[in-house]
Amino acid sequence: MDKPASYSRSGPVGNIVMDDGKLNIMSVDMLAALHRAFDEAERDQTVAVLTGRGKAFSAGFDLNVFAAGTAKEMYTMLKSGAELALRLLSFPMPVVAACNGHALPMGAFLLMSSDIRIAAEGAYQIGMNEVAIALTVPGFAVEVARNRLTPPYFNRLLTTGQMLPPAEAAAAGFVDWTVPAAELDAAAAKAAQALSKIDMAAHAATKLRARAPAIKAIRAAIDSDITLAYAEERVAQRRAA
Repeated sequence: MDKPASYSRSGPVGNIVMDDGKLNIMSVDMLAALHRAFDEAERDQTVAVLTGRGKAFSAGFDLNVFAAGTAKEMYTMLKSGAELALRLLSFPMPVVAACNGHALPMGAFLLMSSDIRIAAEGAYQIGMNEVAIALTVPGFAVEVARNRLTPPYFNRLLTTGQMLPPAEAAAAGFVDWTVPAAELDAAAAKAAQALSKIDMAAHAATKLRARAPAIKAIRAAIDSDITLAYAEERVAQRRAA
């Protein structure tokens, strides 16, 4: 699709919708479109509601880039995704995530980076399955998960790659609560409208104060781990295998 993520404003609420016609993969193009959408929400000072269309919120990073992409493509994708998670954690206005379906790693990271997370009930999964597909969980993602997941789930899920249905994902800390699928959009809109009434300066300052350790740790992980040299090493290992 020409525009994998779109932004539209409805009063104090900015709706950001991921829709690549498939599984809302976090490709370079999708991530760039999401950053542009959040630019617009920040410009308009709207409460951002992030959701997906189709059967997935997001199926995570584009695995084709890991398998066959150039070092520059891999670096750009990882860097853009990590910066987006950090951006949501420190966004000056509230961010509501409405999880409509499967949320695999990068999708799960965006859920954990949002302020209010509502998931539709249904037969789908949320989680971080990197170790199940021969990937090491990125350092920035470990810190995002540490900030939002309960300790027992944090340790188990990161090291086993176990995926969870929506209700258990709420218990773990990926989302705050679940609603019937038909009520998801209305529930997210209601939460966003309520959040639009709070003092945004106080919200932003409190968010930064509360999340300062996590933000510092994520910033350090991005700067130390996600480099072009790292991506070049990954590509060299892939070619040698």
